[in-house]
Amino acid sequence: MAETQSPVGSVDRALLILQEIGRHSRGVTLDELATRLGLPKSSLHRLLGALKHRGFAAQPEPSGPYFLGTEMLATAFRFYESMDLRTLVRPLLLRLSEEFAETVHMATLDGAEVVYLDKVEAVRSITMTSVVGGRNAAHCTGVGKALLAWTYPSDEEIRAWADRAGPLATRTRNTITNPAKLATHLDQVRRRGYALDLEENEPGVRCVAAPLFLGRTSPVAAVSVTAIKDRMPPARMEELGHSLRKAIEEQV
Repeated sequence: MAETQSPVGSVDRALLILQEIGRHSRGVTLDELATRLGLPKSSLHRLLGALKHRGFAAQPEPSGPYFLGTEMLATAFRFYESMDLRTLVRPLLLRLSEEFAETVHMATLDGAEVVYLDKVEAVRSITMTSVVGGRNAAHCTGVGKALLAWTYPSDEEIRAWADRAGPLATRTRNTITNPAKLATHLDQVRRRGYALDLEENEPGVRCVAAPLFLGRTSPVAAVSVTAIKDRMPPARMEELGHSLRKAIEEQV
């Protein structure tokens, strides 16, 4: 996203300070902050004082390094615990459906399945098994593979998940049911940055999906763009994959 000038300079500087402190798990000194942010120490010290007063920054030892404060962490956790994911992501889904003129889904992972949290139908809609609140197998859907790839980021973890999930069901002739092959495939998904469903869940239906992290280390959901095979040649799927990742990074 292009950089724009903040309407309130002091607030912007305080946010930059928090961002920089958050990059240093072992703390960062006043001198280091001044150098990295290009701010005068006097101004920096005053802003840090305000952040410490509200608990958003902490300095356990006088003249020692600064850390993120407990209020900063508590505020973030309170938000995530009460977050209405559907309300938060809905504008992104509407934008994607309008931009690509295709059906868009959001889903989360629940064991061996994905649960669809939201769906925006395209004007030229197609018949699919997905419905809000409905479920599909994770290993053969775009959203499922996007979630699995980053929730279980190693071959060993994927194979352990597949063991718990039981035999991976065959939905179409393209479905990957071998855990070792699935692990290799999901490694490719991670390298590429998005997942593809090449008629693995429904014949004639393809989709491109990418994970939503929202500040967490594992994805909280995944978003997909779905269409019939004729509207999803390889070149368009690649284009959609990159566009989807960019849209998620910019808006969420």
